[in-house]
Amino acid sequence: MTAFVLLIALVLSIPVLVVLGYIFVPAQDIWAHLASTVLPLYLYNTLVMTLGVAALVLVIGVGTAWLVTMCEFPGRRIFSWALFLPLAMPAYIIAYTYTGMLDFAGPLQTALRETFGWSRADYWFPAIRSLGGVIVMLGLVLYPYVYLVSRTAFLEQSICALEVGRTLGRGPWRGFISIALPLARPAIVTGLALALMETLSDFGTVDYFAVDTFTTGIYRTWLGLGEPAAAAQLAAILMVFVFTLILIERFNRGKRKYHHTTGRYQKITRYSLSKNRQGLAMLACALPIIFGFLLPTGWLIKDSVSEMDVIFNAQFPRLVLNSVTVALIASSLSLFLAMILIYGLRRDSRGPSRMEQGALRIASMGYAVPGPVLAVGIMLPFGFIDNTVDHWMRAAFGISTGLILSGTMVALLFAYIVRFLAISLNTVEAGVDTVTPNMDRAARTLGITGLGKLVRVHIPIVSGSLMTAVLLVFVDVMKELPATLVLRPFGFDTLAIRAYEMASDERLADAAGPSLAIVIVGILPVVVLSRAIAKSRPGQNSQARNDY
Repeated sequence: MTAFVLLIALVLSIPVLVVLGYIFVPAQDIWAHLASTVLPLYLYNTLVMTLGVAALVLVIGVGTAWLVTMCEFPGRRIFSWALFLPLAMPAYIIAYTYTGMLDFAGPLQTALRETFGWSRADYWFPAIRSLGGVIVMLGLVLYPYVYLVSRTAFLEQSICALEVGRTLGRGPWRGFISIALPLARPAIVTGLALALMETLSDFGTVDYFAVDTFTTGIYRTWLGLGEPAAAAQLAAILMVFVFTLILIERFNRGKRKYHHTTGRYQKITRYSLSKNRQGLAMLACALPIIFGFLLPTGWLIKDSVSEMDVIFNAQFPRLVLNSVTVALIASSLSLFLAMILIYGLRRDSRGPSRMEQGALRIASMGYAVPGPVLAVGIMLPFGFIDNTVDHWMRAAFGISTGLILSGTMVALLFAYIVRFLAISLNTVEAGVDTVTPNMDRAARTLGITGLGKLVRVHIPIVSGSLMTAVLLVFVDVMKELPATLVLRPFGFDTLAIRAYEMASDERLADAAGPSLAIVIVGILPVVVLSRAIAKSRPGQNSQARNDY
């Protein structure tokens, strides 16, 4: 089993190893051209975008999580789950909607000109298609990553620590800064890292807003300049950005520990706010929901209704079928591989060896790799295999095999599995950890072993985790754009691809239908996540859970 786990980890690490290997391939001429033209701009835009999104998601995510967890105000229970909703909105889709609303020909600027009789030169309006626009768009849809882990961390904290702070004269603000925030720091940084990984891998938003980053540079260098080696080297630099984020946190944390010294948990006593502060709390929680979900969703519905005959044509069912099919296959395969890896390493009471633990980490590192990097890392070896097989078959039999791997569903599904296997692994592992050794011993006394134990004991217990894993991967595949754009078979379109193509042609109303379908599908896992978070506080009974 160890050999099998190592083999899976090796196969899944091929894209990353290929990209890193191209660092040593000489490409001096193209690099001299890039360094003198666009490389400084790639560096600047990527760095500013990363810092800007980090600040925005931290302020919104941590602030709203603290408010709905520890403060009492009207609408708190609704806000506690509604703040997850922007997670269902892909960044490139919200970019399309706000462009339609805020650009020069949009309803807002048109109304301003008609109301005040202005011409184009009479007023200034912030450009939505800019680096600042990218930061706002990404921040609005990525803050739920920080909100999710922050709310979980605040719910899991013992109130005893906060009560001690209150007896020492620390009010809500000082208690948050000096007690709750340090205890939640590891979780917050985890959510921040996820948000920044998504930021660095974004292609649809930065490409549509014409902001040059490493992601767009990879595509232009590879497809525009025809330099796969230089594109792979740009991808390697982007990977360094991602892994640097992780290393900075590890170094910064050092050997410090973040845990509670008490196992006592009691019902949360929330801070009572004055009427003015209640209004501010409601506003702070409502604005991210309005601008991150309600407003763009309403715009998509409006465009979908007005262009229904154009959007919901004969091709739309095929787009839905393609999207749902690849999402189902990828999520099922990811769950299957995750269960093989998890149960393969839990075959006995000794637990996994260090080598097996390392293999599991390698197998799950794909989520930290941006989609464009995966596309480069898959196309290069798959293309080499296709060319080698085709050359050999021509020489031996005079037959051309064409594309066997690259440009086929094999490459596309492989990319999805590498990218999202970590989600299945983490979710399944969390569920399997709830199965105690006593349950396994009881099953053995009843003569239930091997596969029977898995089917009759484990799966019924962890079925919720298995369903969550499938849902999360399913929706992520539905939203995935960069890898799909490069690796899809010829003529194979999905909802994400169609929305991107329509928006690229400035047919924003035609992009509304596919975009709205993606958003609707994404709402389901948001509901699942919100319910799971609400039940995560230790020491509470089922009746008390309803209060969260």
